[in-house]
Amino acid sequence: MTERLMILIAGPYRSGTGDDPVLLQRNLDRLGEAAWPLFRAGHLPVIGEWVALPVLASAGVTSVGDPLAEQVLYPTAERLIERCDAVLRLPGASRGADLDVALARRRGIPVYRDLAEVPGVVVDVVVDGAPAPAAR
Repeated sequence: MTERLMILIAGPYRSGTGDDPVLLQRNLDRLGEAAWPLFRAGHLPVIGEWVALPVLASAGVTSVGDPLAEQVLYPTAERLIERCDAVLRLPGASRGADLDVALARRRGIPVYRDLAEVPGVVVDVVVDGAPAPAAR
């Protein structure tokens, strides 16, 4: 049995979006794609925006371009990393994700660059251009 880890999924969220809601959602969906394989392996996946966005909404913020977002988005990830056992850094330019990696390294926790590196994760195989579900 693989040790269960709480793993922060880090990657682009705002980067390259111009804060366009459609592009932001696309990036959030991409981050979320890593959640199921981690959970299936027995880990607890977390994404900073899963916590930060409801916090911002409760403060009345309707856009991540709002100045208050800077006081919530990255600090949320920072607080999560204090409690996480590892970080999964997905590809793509992201100042925030790079800061997550730096903080994880300072804490001495693992930084994975690919799902296949995470203990216990079975990466789905691609068949005819479509992912085939891995054994559960």
